Amino acid sequence: MIPISVMVTGVGTTSFRVKGRFGVDKPSDFSAPFRPIVSWNITRRCNLKCVHCYIDAGLAEPGELNTKEALDVVDQMAEVGVPLILFTGGEPLTRPDFFEIAEYAKDRGIKLVLSTNGTLITPEVARRLREVGVVYVGVSLDSISADFHDKFRGVTGSFAAALAGIKNALNAGLDVGLRFVVTAKNIHEVGQYIDFAASLGVRRITFYHLSAAGRAQRLSEDWWYTPQQYKQFIETLISKAREYAGRIEIETTLAPFDGIYIALTVGGGDVKYLEFVESTGGCGRKIISIYPNGDVYPCQFIDFYRLGNVREKRLKEILKPERLAPFVETDKFLRGTKCSACQFKKFCKGGDRARAYYLTGDMFGDDPLCPIPSIFNNATQSGN
Repeated sequence: MIPISVMVTGVGTTSFRVKGRFGVDKPSDFSAPFRPIVSWNITRRCNLKCVHCYIDAGLAEPGELNTKEALDVVDQMAEVGVPLILFTGGEPLTRPDFFEIAEYAKDRGIKLVLSTNGTLITPEVARRLREVGVVYVGVSLDSISADFHDKFRGVTGSFAAALAGIKNALNAGLDVGLRFVVTAKNIHEVGQYIDFAASLGVRRITFYHLSAAGRAQRLSEDWWYTPQQYKQFIETLISKAREYAGRIEIETTLAPFDGIYIALTVGGGDVKYLEFVESTGGCGRKIISIYPNGDVYPCQFIDFYRLGNVREKRLKEILKPERLAPFVETDKFLRGTKCSACQFKKFCKGGDRARAYYLTGDMFGDDPLCPIPSIFNNATQSGN
Protein backbone atom coordinates (compact mmCIF):
# COMPACT_ATOMS: atom_id res chain seq x y z
CA MET A 1 0.00 0.00 0.00
CA ILE A 2 1.47 3.36 -1.03
CA PRO A 3 0.13 6.22 1.15
CA ILE A 4 0.08 8.93 -1.50
CA SER A 5 -1.29 11.65 0.79
CA VAL A 6 1.24 10.94 3.52
CA MET A 7 4.14 10.98 1.06
CA VAL A 8 2.96 14.20 -0.60
CA THR A 9 1.57 16.20 2.34
CA GLY A 10 2.60 14.36 5.51
CA VAL A 11 -1.07 14.16 6.47
CA GLY A 12 -3.29 11.10 6.81
CA THR A 13 -6.81 10.45 8.05
CA THR A 14 -7.95 6.85 8.57
CA SER A 15 -4.45 5.36 8.53
CA PHE A 16 -3.30 7.70 11.32
CA ARG A 17 -6.30 6.78 13.41
CA VAL A 18 -5.77 3.04 12.93
CA LYS A 19 -1.98 2.79 12.85
CA GLY A 20 -0.82 5.93 14.61
CA ARG A 21 1.10 8.78 12.96
CA PHE A 22 3.81 7.87 10.48
CA GLY A 23 5.56 9.48 7.56
CA VAL A 24 8.65 9.69 5.40
CA ASP A 25 10.77 10.51 8.44
CA LYS A 26 9.07 7.89 10.62
CA PRO A 27 7.85 4.79 8.75
CA SER A 28 5.02 2.80 10.32
CA ASP A 29 5.83 -0.31 12.35
CA PHE A 30 2.16 -1.27 12.75
CA SER A 31 2.72 -4.64 11.04
CA ALA A 32 5.73 -6.76 10.09
CA PRO A 33 6.45 -9.94 8.05
CA PHE A 34 5.97 -12.24 11.03
CA ARG A 35 3.28 -10.05 12.62
CA PRO A 36 1.28 -9.20 9.50
CA ILE A 37 -2.08 -7.71 8.71
CA VAL A 38 -4.31 -10.57 7.53
CA SER A 39 -6.53 -10.14 4.50
CA TRP A 40 -9.05 -12.85 5.33
CA ASN A 41 -11.17 -14.12 2.44
CA ILE A 42 -13.72 -15.67 4.76
CA THR A 43 -15.99 -16.89 1.94
CA ARG A 44 -16.02 -17.19 -1.82
CA ARG A 45 -19.78 -16.48 -1.82
CA CYS A 46 -20.74 -13.17 -3.44
CA ASN A 47 -23.89 -11.47 -4.69
CA LEU A 48 -22.07 -9.68 -7.54
CA LYS A 49 -20.27 -10.97 -10.65
CA CYS A 50 -17.28 -8.65 -11.05
CA VAL A 51 -15.45 -9.06 -14.36
CA HIS A 52 -12.01 -8.81 -12.71
CA CYS A 53 -12.60 -10.75 -9.47
CA TYR A 54 -9.25 -12.12 -8.26
CA ILE A 55 -10.87 -14.99 -6.36
CA ASP A 56 -13.51 -15.79 -9.00
CA ALA A 57 -16.23 -15.39 -6.38
CA GLY A 58 -19.82 -16.56 -6.71
CA LEU A 59 -20.90 -19.60 -4.76
CA ALA A 60 -19.42 -20.66 -1.44
CA GLU A 61 -16.80 -23.33 -2.13
CA PRO A 62 -16.95 -26.78 -0.53
CA GLY A 63 -14.66 -27.03 2.47
CA GLU A 64 -14.79 -23.44 3.68
CA LEU A 65 -13.74 -23.04 7.30
CA ASN A 66 -16.71 -23.57 9.62
CA THR A 67 -17.42 -21.30 12.57
CA LYS A 68 -15.39 -23.34 15.07
CA GLU A 69 -12.42 -23.46 12.71
CA ALA A 70 -12.69 -19.75 11.96
CA LEU A 71 -12.61 -18.90 15.67
CA ASP A 72 -9.52 -21.09 16.03
CA VAL A 73 -7.89 -19.16 13.18
CA VAL A 74 -8.56 -15.96 15.13
CA ASP A 75 -6.73 -17.54 18.07
CA GLN A 76 -3.85 -18.38 15.74
CA MET A 77 -3.71 -14.76 14.61
CA ALA A 78 -3.65 -13.57 18.20
CA GLU A 79 -0.76 -15.96 18.87
CA VAL A 80 1.45 -14.21 16.33
CA GLY A 81 0.27 -10.71 17.23
CA VAL A 82 -1.70 -9.91 14.09
CA PRO A 83 -2.69 -6.24 14.57
CA LEU A 84 -5.58 -6.07 12.11
CA ILE A 85 -7.91 -8.32 10.12
CA LEU A 86 -9.20 -7.12 6.77
CA PHE A 87 -12.39 -9.13 6.25
CA THR A 88 -12.94 -9.69 2.55
CA GLY A 89 -14.31 -12.37 0.24
CA GLY A 90 -16.28 -12.88 -1.92
CA GLU A 91 -18.64 -10.65 0.00
CA PRO A 92 -17.96 -11.16 3.72
CA LEU A 93 -21.43 -10.00 4.74
CA THR A 94 -22.96 -13.02 3.01
CA ARG A 95 -21.43 -15.27 5.66
CA PRO A 96 -24.07 -15.92 8.38
CA ASP A 97 -21.53 -16.07 11.22
CA PHE A 98 -19.64 -12.93 10.18
CA PHE A 99 -20.56 -10.94 13.28
CA GLU A 100 -19.76 -13.84 15.61
CA ILE A 101 -16.27 -14.13 14.12
CA ALA A 102 -15.75 -10.36 14.11
CA GLU A 103 -16.79 -9.97 17.74
CA TYR A 104 -14.51 -12.83 18.79
CA ALA A 105 -11.57 -11.17 17.00
CA LYS A 106 -12.33 -7.83 18.63
CA ASP A 107 -12.34 -9.52 22.04
CA ARG A 108 -8.89 -10.94 21.23
CA GLY A 109 -7.60 -7.39 20.76
CA ILE A 110 -7.39 -7.42 16.95
CA LYS A 111 -8.55 -4.37 14.98
CA LEU A 112 -11.21 -5.01 12.34
CA VAL A 113 -11.60 -3.62 8.83
CA LEU A 114 -14.29 -4.60 6.32
CA SER A 115 -13.79 -4.73 2.53
CA THR A 116 -17.22 -4.95 0.92
CA ASN A 117 -19.19 -4.19 -2.21
CA GLY A 118 -21.50 -2.17 0.05
CA THR A 119 -24.75 -3.53 -1.34
CA LEU A 120 -25.70 -5.39 1.84
CA ILE A 121 -25.06 -2.55 4.32
CA THR A 122 -28.55 -1.77 5.55
CA PRO A 123 -29.01 0.65 8.47
CA GLU A 124 -29.20 -2.38 10.80
CA VAL A 125 -26.02 -3.95 9.39
CA ALA A 126 -24.23 -0.60 9.69
CA ARG A 127 -25.28 -0.33 13.33
CA ARG A 128 -24.00 -3.84 14.06
CA LEU A 129 -20.69 -3.08 12.34
CA ARG A 130 -20.27 -0.07 14.60
CA GLU A 131 -21.19 -2.09 17.70
CA VAL A 132 -18.80 -4.94 16.90
CA GLY A 133 -15.93 -2.48 16.65
CA VAL A 134 -15.14 -2.29 12.93
CA VAL A 135 -12.69 0.61 12.64
CA TYR A 136 -13.01 1.13 8.89
CA VAL A 137 -15.31 0.10 6.04
CA GLY A 138 -13.95 0.15 2.49
CA VAL A 139 -16.63 0.03 -0.20
CA SER A 140 -15.88 -0.84 -3.83
CA LEU A 141 -17.06 1.86 -6.22
CA ASP A 142 -15.27 1.90 -9.56
CA SER A 143 -16.70 4.92 -11.32
CA ILE A 144 -18.86 8.00 -11.03
CA SER A 145 -20.92 6.35 -13.77
CA ALA A 146 -23.57 3.90 -12.58
CA ASP A 147 -23.55 2.25 -16.00
CA PHE A 148 -19.81 1.51 -15.93
CA HIS A 149 -19.84 0.34 -12.33
CA ASP A 150 -22.82 -1.95 -12.86
CA LYS A 151 -21.23 -3.56 -15.93
CA PHE A 152 -17.85 -3.89 -14.20
CA ARG A 153 -19.48 -5.45 -11.14
CA GLY A 154 -21.80 -7.60 -13.21
CA VAL A 155 -25.15 -6.68 -11.62
CA THR A 156 -27.56 -3.90 -12.62
CA GLY A 157 -28.33 -1.65 -9.66
CA SER A 158 -25.11 -2.40 -7.79
CA PHE A 159 -23.98 1.24 -8.02
CA ALA A 160 -27.17 2.54 -6.38
CA ALA A 161 -27.04 -0.21 -3.75
CA ALA A 162 -23.40 0.57 -2.95
CA LEU A 163 -24.18 4.28 -2.57
CA ALA A 164 -27.01 3.43 -0.20
CA GLY A 165 -24.64 1.22 1.80
CA ILE A 166 -22.05 4.00 1.98
CA LYS A 167 -24.63 6.46 3.29
CA ASN A 168 -25.95 3.95 5.83
CA ALA A 169 -22.42 3.32 7.10
CA LEU A 170 -21.69 7.04 7.37
CA ASN A 171 -24.99 7.68 9.17
CA ALA A 172 -24.03 4.99 11.68
CA GLY A 173 -20.82 6.89 12.47
CA LEU A 174 -18.46 4.46 10.73
CA ASP A 175 -15.20 5.57 9.13
CA VAL A 176 -15.85 4.90 5.43
CA GLY A 177 -13.63 4.89 2.36
CA LEU A 178 -13.89 3.95 -1.29
CA ARG A 179 -12.01 1.34 -3.34
CA PHE A 180 -11.51 1.98 -7.04
CA VAL A 181 -9.96 -0.54 -9.47
CA VAL A 182 -7.83 1.40 -11.97
CA THR A 183 -8.15 0.32 -15.60
CA ALA A 184 -7.68 1.98 -18.96
CA LYS A 185 -11.46 2.38 -19.14
CA ASN A 186 -11.93 4.47 -15.99
CA ILE A 187 -8.51 6.01 -15.29
CA HIS A 188 -9.54 9.27 -16.99
CA GLU A 189 -12.20 10.07 -14.37
CA VAL A 190 -9.99 9.88 -11.29
CA GLY A 191 -10.05 13.62 -10.60
CA GLN A 192 -13.84 13.81 -10.78
CA TYR A 193 -14.09 10.64 -8.74
CA ILE A 194 -12.09 12.14 -5.87
CA ASP A 195 -14.31 15.23 -5.91
CA PHE A 196 -17.36 12.94 -5.86
CA ALA A 197 -15.94 11.02 -2.91
CA ALA A 198 -15.45 14.30 -1.05
CA SER A 199 -19.07 15.20 -1.66
CA LEU A 200 -20.14 11.92 -0.05
CA GLY A 201 -18.16 12.64 3.10
CA VAL A 202 -15.83 9.62 2.97
CA ARG A 203 -12.37 9.93 4.48
CA ARG A 204 -10.21 7.69 2.33
CA ILE A 205 -9.81 6.37 -1.22
CA THR A 206 -7.71 3.35 -2.16
CA PHE A 207 -6.90 2.96 -5.83
CA TYR A 208 -6.29 -0.68 -6.73
CA HIS A 209 -4.19 -1.11 -9.84
CA LEU A 210 -5.73 -3.94 -11.86
CA SER A 211 -4.11 -7.25 -10.99
CA ALA A 212 -4.10 -10.30 -13.24
CA ALA A 213 -5.42 -13.01 -10.94
CA GLY A 214 -8.78 -14.75 -11.23
CA ARG A 215 -11.19 -13.40 -13.83
CA ALA A 216 -8.80 -10.59 -14.75
CA GLN A 217 -6.90 -13.18 -16.80
CA ARG A 218 -9.84 -13.14 -19.23
CA LEU A 219 -9.74 -9.38 -19.80
CA SER A 220 -8.47 -8.07 -23.13
CA GLU A 221 -5.38 -5.89 -23.50
CA ASP A 222 -7.43 -2.71 -23.82
CA TRP A 223 -8.14 -2.87 -20.06
CA TRP A 224 -4.48 -2.07 -19.29
CA TYR A 225 -3.50 1.59 -19.19
CA THR A 226 -0.55 3.14 -21.05
CA PRO A 227 2.42 4.98 -19.47
CA GLN A 228 0.91 8.24 -20.74
CA GLN A 229 -2.40 7.50 -19.02
CA TYR A 230 -0.52 6.50 -15.88
CA LYS A 231 1.44 9.77 -15.75
CA GLN A 232 -1.74 11.82 -15.87
CA PHE A 233 -3.29 9.55 -13.24
CA ILE A 234 -0.45 9.84 -10.72
CA GLU A 235 -0.08 13.59 -11.24
CA THR A 236 -3.81 13.94 -10.57
CA LEU A 237 -3.43 11.98 -7.34
CA ILE A 238 -0.59 14.24 -6.24
CA SER A 239 -2.63 17.35 -7.00
CA LYS A 240 -5.75 16.05 -5.27
CA ALA A 241 -3.75 14.88 -2.25
CA ARG A 242 -2.69 18.49 -1.75
CA GLU A 243 -6.18 19.86 -2.40
CA TYR A 244 -7.86 17.54 0.10
CA ALA A 245 -5.07 17.24 2.67
CA GLY A 246 -6.57 16.31 6.04
CA ARG A 247 -10.02 15.68 4.53
CA ILE A 248 -9.49 12.67 2.28
CA GLU A 249 -6.55 10.31 2.38
CA ILE A 250 -5.43 8.84 -0.95
CA GLU A 251 -3.63 5.50 -1.14
CA THR A 252 -2.81 3.04 -3.90
CA THR A 253 -2.04 -0.66 -3.91
CA LEU A 254 -0.54 -3.30 -6.23
CA ALA A 255 1.82 -0.66 -7.62
CA PRO A 256 4.84 0.25 -5.46
CA PHE A 257 6.11 2.11 -8.51
CA ASP A 258 3.62 4.82 -7.49
CA GLY A 259 5.90 5.45 -4.53
CA ILE A 260 8.97 5.51 -6.77
CA TYR A 261 7.31 8.13 -8.98
CA ILE A 262 6.56 10.32 -5.96
CA ALA A 263 10.05 9.77 -4.53
CA LEU A 264 11.56 10.98 -7.81
CA THR A 265 9.24 13.95 -8.29
CA VAL A 266 7.87 15.24 -4.98
CA GLY A 267 10.85 13.85 -3.03
CA GLY A 268 13.48 14.86 -5.53
CA GLY A 269 15.05 11.39 -5.38
CA ASP A 270 15.82 11.70 -1.65
CA VAL A 271 16.75 8.24 -0.37
CA LYS A 272 14.47 8.63 2.65
CA TYR A 273 11.47 8.71 0.28
CA LEU A 274 12.73 5.55 -1.41
CA GLU A 275 13.29 3.82 1.92
CA PHE A 276 9.78 4.83 2.95
CA VAL A 277 8.40 3.07 -0.14
CA GLU A 278 10.20 -0.09 0.93
CA SER A 279 8.83 0.26 4.47
CA THR A 280 5.21 0.27 3.29
CA GLY A 281 5.37 -3.48 2.71
CA GLY A 282 3.45 -5.55 0.21
CA CYS A 283 2.51 -9.15 -0.50
CA GLY A 284 4.18 -11.37 2.08
CA ARG A 285 6.02 -8.48 3.74
CA LYS A 286 3.49 -6.78 5.99
CA ILE A 287 0.35 -8.57 4.85
CA ILE A 288 -0.73 -12.14 4.11
CA SER A 289 -4.01 -13.68 3.01
CA ILE A 290 -6.05 -16.60 4.29
CA TYR A 291 -8.45 -18.12 1.77
CA PRO A 292 -11.89 -19.61 2.56
CA ASN A 293 -10.51 -23.16 2.87
CA GLY A 294 -7.68 -22.10 5.19
CA ASP A 295 -4.92 -21.87 2.59
CA VAL A 296 -2.39 -19.13 3.37
CA TYR A 297 -0.90 -16.99 0.59
CA PRO A 298 1.46 -13.97 0.56
CA CYS A 299 -1.58 -11.85 -0.28
CA GLN A 300 -5.02 -12.30 -1.76
CA PHE A 301 -3.78 -11.82 -5.34
CA ILE A 302 -0.93 -14.35 -5.27
CA ASP A 303 -2.96 -17.53 -5.39
CA PHE A 304 -0.20 -19.60 -7.01
CA TYR A 305 2.29 -19.65 -4.11
CA ARG A 306 0.79 -21.49 -1.15
CA LEU A 307 2.52 -20.93 2.19
CA GLY A 308 0.49 -23.53 4.09
CA ASN A 309 -2.95 -24.21 5.52
CA VAL A 310 -4.20 -23.28 8.98
CA ARG A 311 -5.97 -26.64 9.27
CA GLU A 312 -2.63 -28.41 8.88
CA LYS A 313 -0.26 -26.10 10.77
CA ARG A 314 -0.55 -23.17 13.16
CA LEU A 315 -0.10 -19.77 11.57
CA LYS A 316 3.04 -19.18 13.63
CA GLU A 317 4.56 -22.27 11.99
CA ILE A 318 3.54 -21.18 8.50
CA LEU A 319 5.11 -17.73 8.77
CA LYS A 320 8.71 -18.90 8.44
CA PRO A 321 11.60 -16.88 6.93
CA GLU A 322 12.35 -19.50 4.27
CA ARG A 323 8.76 -19.32 2.97
CA LEU A 324 8.47 -15.55 3.06
CA ALA A 325 11.95 -14.74 1.68
CA PRO A 326 10.83 -14.46 -1.97
CA PHE A 327 8.47 -11.67 -0.89
CA VAL A 328 10.45 -10.01 1.90
CA GLU A 329 13.57 -9.88 -0.28
CA THR A 330 12.00 -10.03 -3.73
CA ASP A 331 14.69 -7.83 -5.25
CA LYS A 332 17.22 -10.67 -4.81
CA PHE A 333 15.07 -13.05 -6.88
CA LEU A 334 14.06 -10.79 -9.78
CA ARG A 335 15.19 -11.98 -13.23
CA GLY A 336 13.09 -10.01 -15.71
CA THR A 337 15.23 -7.80 -17.91
CA LYS A 338 13.54 -4.60 -16.75
CA CYS A 339 12.97 -5.21 -13.04
CA SER A 340 16.24 -7.05 -12.35
CA ALA A 341 18.27 -4.14 -13.76
CA CYS A 342 16.25 -1.33 -12.15
CA GLN A 343 18.16 0.76 -9.63
CA PHE A 344 15.01 1.03 -7.51
CA LYS A 345 14.30 -2.70 -7.22
CA LYS A 346 15.36 -2.79 -3.55
CA PHE A 347 12.61 -0.32 -2.70
CA CYS A 348 9.89 -1.34 -5.17
CA LYS A 349 10.45 -5.14 -5.02
CA GLY A 350 9.51 -5.40 -8.69
CA GLY A 351 5.91 -4.21 -8.53
CA ASP A 352 3.11 -6.78 -8.58
CA ARG A 353 4.27 -10.41 -8.67
CA ALA A 354 0.78 -11.59 -9.68
CA ARG A 355 0.91 -9.53 -12.88
CA ALA A 356 4.43 -10.80 -13.52
CA TYR A 357 3.30 -14.41 -13.09
CA TYR A 358 0.06 -14.28 -15.04
CA LEU A 359 1.20 -11.94 -17.83
CA THR A 360 4.76 -13.21 -18.36
CA GLY A 361 4.65 -16.73 -16.90
CA ASP A 362 7.38 -16.00 -14.35
CA MET A 363 6.73 -14.88 -10.77
CA PHE A 364 10.14 -13.22 -10.77
CA GLY A 365 9.76 -11.69 -14.22
CA ASP A 366 8.91 -8.09 -15.04
CA ASP A 367 5.72 -6.38 -13.97
CA PRO A 368 4.47 -5.35 -17.44
CA LEU A 369 2.42 -2.49 -16.01
CA CYS A 370 5.39 -0.60 -14.51
CA PRO A 371 5.72 2.71 -16.42
CA ILE A 372 8.77 4.12 -14.66
CA PRO A 373 11.39 3.42 -17.38
CA SER A 374 9.13 4.84 -20.09
CA ILE A 375 8.27 7.98 -18.15
CA PHE A 376 11.77 8.71 -16.98
CA ASN A 377 13.45 7.84 -20.28
CA ASN A 378 15.07 4.64 -18.95
CA ALA A 379 16.85 6.62 -16.25
CA THR A 380 15.97 3.85 -13.84
CA GLN A 381 18.35 1.36 -15.40
CA SER A 382 21.14 0.42 -13.05
CA GLY A 383 24.52 2.06 -13.43
CA ASN A 384 23.69 4.17 -16.46
